[in-house]
Amino acid sequence: MTQTAQQNYPKTAYVLSMIGGLLMILSSILVTIAFGIYFAVAPYPYHRMMFFAWPALAFGMMSFFGLISGIIVLVSAFMIKSRPAESTTWGILIIVFSIFSFFGMGGFVIGAILGIIGGAFALSYNHP
Repeated sequence: MTQTAQQNYPKTAYVLSMIGGLLMILSSILVTIAFGIYFAVAPYPYHRMMFFAWPALAFGMMSFFGLISGIIVLVSAFMIKSRPAESTTWGILIIVFSIFSFFGMGGFVIGAILGIIGGAFALSYNHP
């Protein structure tokens, strides 16, 4: 990639999407660790009962979904920098998976909001 091509990319979209994706991944990892600690210290008969298993399964799936959304947002942010001509495609992916991350962990909510804003900046970028 030449120096001029490397300088012409949507920098704001890249930075906001990177921060949003990292927050989504971080929140998913922290929730997974918190539930692991909870089940490690919970009294033996309680964490094996059915009514404790369903919330754990639900939070585990939410955490996994948030992690996948964060990874896709992060990869899309990298692609904005490496392929600025396709910033519309990557911006749409960032917005969609930032919205989906609300159903997961959402990156402490601020990560999803930053991802949506970053995706909007990527959509509005006019490449030369």
